[in-house]
Amino acid sequence: MELNADFKTRVVVHSEQLEWNASPMPGVDRRMLDRIGGEVARATTIVRYAPGSKFSEHTHTGGEEFIVLDGVFQDEHGDFPEGTYVRNPPTTAHTPGSEPGCTIFVKLWQFDMADRNQFRKTMAEELTDPVDGVTTAELHSDARETVTYSHLDAGATLENTDVGGIEMLVIAGSVTESSDTLEKGAWLRLPEGARLSATAGPDGAKLWIKTGHLPHAKPPAV
Repeated sequence: MELNADFKTRVVVHSEQLEWNASPMPGVDRRMLDRIGGEVARATTIVRYAPGSKFSEHTHTGGEEFIVLDGVFQDEHGDFPEGTYVRNPPTTAHTPGSEPGCTIFVKLWQFDMADRNQFRKTMAEELTDPVDGVTTAELHSDARETVTYSHLDAGATLENTDVGGIEMLVIAGSVTESSDTLEKGAWLRLPEGARLSATAGPDGAKLWIKTGHLPHAKPPAV
């Protein structure tokens, strides 16, 4: 399967307008944003766990990165409430689920295969002092990519000119980018060479952004 697999084009997906599609596990549904591959795939997805649902134990051969958007994600390593950022690098394993239910934004098979840096962060706790109405936390940075979380006051503008492509998820509020209004759940991917200029709407915005990673995009090694 290929979905939004041309990394040289600008892509906008208003995810909250998409239907939920069932995964192979009962009670776990998903909205696919981009994908290369079948059930084993380089994928960016929003996943919803119904209360009491879970996956069987599995190993993330290509790594897993996710944000808890609502509810509480759970596995044998602990509880991960709304606002948690998690990186589970290649070779890590777990049994994910959620007793109360949750929604996560997750990226699979997008790690350096030598990465072994496993961690979790509460994103809001990483925020620094605001500059011109924009407060930003650096969640992760290495030679391949940089991941940040930002709060924008109403009317504030976030600029990003990082090389290697830019990807953004609107977690809350709204922004205007080019001619598009991107509300909660909107996902934007800009190709290499593009610049991001996002201006927050009247309620401000909370944004997750990844940059530098698109030159490394490829199908999973299976």
